[in-house]
Amino acid sequence: MIVDDRVLREDFVPSEVVHRHDEVNRLSEALEPLVYGRRPDPAFLFGPTGVGKTCIARYALTQLCKQEPDVRVAYVNCWQEYTRFRVLYSILESVGRTTGVHRSTPKDELFGRLSATDDRPVVVILDEVDQLEETGALYDLHRLAHVSLVMIANREDELFAGFDDRVRSRLRAGSRVRFDRYGTDELAAILEKRAEKALEPNTIGDEQLRTVADAASGDARVGIGILRSAALRAERQGTAPVTDAVLEEAIPSGRTAVRRRTLEGLIEHQRVLYDVIADAGEIEPGELYATYERRVEEPKTRRTLRNYLTKMVHYDLIEAVGKRRGRTYRVVDEEVGDS
Repeated sequence: MIVDDRVLREDFVPSEVVHRHDEVNRLSEALEPLVYGRRPDPAFLFGPTGVGKTCIARYALTQLCKQEPDVRVAYVNCWQEYTRFRVLYSILESVGRTTGVHRSTPKDELFGRLSATDDRPVVVILDEVDQLEETGALYDLHRLAHVSLVMIANREDELFAGFDDRVRSRLRAGSRVRFDRYGTDELAAILEKRAEKALEPNTIGDEQLRTVADAASGDARVGIGILRSAALRAERQGTAPVTDAVLEEAIPSGRTAVRRRTLEGLIEHQRVLYDVIADAGEIEPGELYATYERRVEEPKTRRTLRNYLTKMVHYDLIEAVGKRRGRTYRVVDEEVGDS
């Protein structure tokens, strides 16, 4: 039933995009100076989780590289590569300049290596850029005339609040591309394209795709996760095409699979915060921070912890209940933490 599993993965970049042509055009226009040998202003992609920001960034850069083969692209997931060293190393790895680099290599040496790659332009996609703990990496990259930045985050105000003044002043003038949630019809059309490439013909019907899109509430990651779960269940049970009963079972399991993968991607300190919340059931910030600090040897700052919590709310791992002073946190789905 599944003929190409890659298409049902979150990081798959399609050969054509659906319902994001305006966003592609705006990002392409922002990057157009590269076609004429000039450096573009930084580009920012803002919007909720699961609206195609990463996919569109990668798609637009793939199209640009077809037109300008000299352009090199480095993709950095700042959720995982959140320090200055890790960001610089990841970019050097993308351009093949990490020979002889070790964990003890000074960061200034990494910067020097990257500075020496100025024979060709480099576009760096910084995904989840609001997760950077050392925004000095942005200052480093902005100093290099041959490096251009595409930065992806959920909200502009939260992102710029985490920048120091010198970074904020240099990046404020960049281009903005804003993404809204997909409507049910839009997401159903995206899922239809995925199903056409990933599944045998007539595996799932149009109304069923609308059911998936409606259940995903505008989040393409969740929609694709449900579609994949439904296809796998139908394949295991030998029920082709996908039945309504199989689809009904796939909706909660698809959502849970997406949350589980996100949970597995948490760094150590984020996971400790999550576990403290899960253990408590519901907890207010002061008690949460105090418990976290008892569990780790080198606690992060309160500001960093608030950043972690905000990101976990965006990714639907936890929810914040109430306003500032009376706020508490609780896990969205206990089953994810127990899996």
